[in-house]
Amino acid sequence: MSRTQEFNEKKSNQFSENLVEVLNHGALSLMLSLGHRTGLFDALEGLEPATSQKIADKAGLNERYVREWLGSMVTGGIIDYDSNENFYFLSPEHAAWLSRKSTEGNLAVFAQYIPHLGSVEDEILTCFKNGGGVPYSSFKRFHEIMEEDSGQTIVPIIVDQVVPLMEGMKEALLQGVDVLDVGCGRGKALLELAKVFPKSRFTGYDISNESITHAIREMDREGLENLNYEVRDASNFQEKEKFFLILALDAIHDQAKPRQALENIYNSLSTHGSFMMQDISGSTHVHKNIGHPVGTLLYTISCMHCMTVSLEQGGEGLGAMWGTEKAQEMLGETGFTKIKLNQLDQDFLNCYFVAQK
Repeated sequence: MSRTQEFNEKKSNQFSENLVEVLNHGALSLMLSLGHRTGLFDALEGLEPATSQKIADKAGLNERYVREWLGSMVTGGIIDYDSNENFYFLSPEHAAWLSRKSTEGNLAVFAQYIPHLGSVEDEILTCFKNGGGVPYSSFKRFHEIMEEDSGQTIVPIIVDQVVPLMEGMKEALLQGVDVLDVGCGRGKALLELAKVFPKSRFTGYDISNESITHAIREMDREGLENLNYEVRDASNFQEKEKFFLILALDAIHDQAKPRQALENIYNSLSTHGSFMMQDISGSTHVHKNIGHPVGTLLYTISCMHCMTVSLEQGGEGLGAMWGTEKAQEMLGETGFTKIKLNQLDQDFLNCYFVAQK
């Protein structure tokens, strides 16, 4: 990269155009999030071309706000518009990626991260100047969004695709073993496992009181007696070789003390058990993440949540993009001797480590 080359006006103009597109897409992300949270995409799914008033009525919303929102959807290429009839229409091809009926591919769920992370921008700015981090308490909806996220990424595949990555694990779960989920959040994945494998005993730990309260409420609603949730810090537990299976689903990189959390997991795992660590599929080296389908989004989420909540606790601040290389290194340093990195064909976002003693 030479700093003495002549100014390339064409390159500069192209960059300017790209930035304008970035601004439009950033604004569109905010409106996609609103469309999901208000239920507008669900109201539009399957609806014939309709006026803004009809759409607002179906969604139970204020027409003036709906009309302005529709303007962003039309100019953003999300919704079709008939100017002669003043009709708006969400095509089935677009609805497939935006409606709650799309239980495994609703991209509007992920759009929620953008406005939510923006809500802590001032606190992040202070951290840029002074160091430190932003506490979990500042993220009012993060666990709610993560529940929706995992509900369409991990939960639908955990029984038929994730568990089979561990040889003999499905059979063991059917017979009955002890299972721990470290950093379980609102417990949706563990709830699914507990329903499918009633002879096994499931425990979930999370540092968030709000998440555990929600998880217990859902557990009680399902009437499950083989499931238990506790407010516990991943860096402060140890059950000597108690669990045959330990899960950490998108959780280790958030920890203040990830090495201590891994050590606790290692000590709590039975001799012939397995540790399943699902995490972000990316590299420890930034140049290897150029071209990653959602690399920019992941670094942004990392900077404005994963890394900062760890640093706020005086932690290591690994961040979401700690990478598979660093993850394998830390698993080995913990004492795991059998480490296998798995990737599912349809999942470019996550990787699945199976580690054993």
